[in-house]
Amino acid sequence: MRLGDCTSAPRRGFTFVAVLLLLALVSLGLSVVGPVWSQQAQRERERELLRIGALYAQAIARYRDLSPGSLKQGPASLEALVLDTRFVGTLRHLRKLYTDPMVAGAGDPKTWGLVRDAAGRITGVFSQSSQTPMARGPVVASGLTLPAARRYADWHFMAPPSTSPSP
Repeated sequence: MRLGDCTSAPRRGFTFVAVLLLLALVSLGLSVVGPVWSQQAQRERERELLRIGALYAQAIARYRDLSPGSLKQGPASLEALVLDTRFVGTLRHLRKLYTDPMVAGAGDPKTWGLVRDAAGRITGVFSQSSQTPMARGPVVASGLTLPAARRYADWHFMAPPSTSPSP
């Protein structure tokens, strides 16, 4: 047995223990930081929900207010907000259909819940998420006031009342 072989063996064991200790410390740190990151991500998605919901409410109101004639109605589908075919030229009330940021893996704009009037026309949208909002009281988003809610689905982004004079 050579002298060099005996001295290198304890070093390898020490390195292994050091790596295990480092891994345990990193795991502990991530377990502390993980919930904070999760809350921050939910806050970001909630802000995005408020922004997109307000955009939909404004687009629905604009669609309704620009309706030709005296009968002011909302759109029959969300697609009509992207391409309004009631006019000769191209009219867009939204650039694109946005997905609901609170629905996990939502790549489809049809994940929004729709609020319809008696004629079946869209008057507002809402998230179908049953998660509890981070905001505890009433929320003001781009001119819309949303009441305190127990879940995101309770926030209905409704088109503001018409500003055009009624006949």
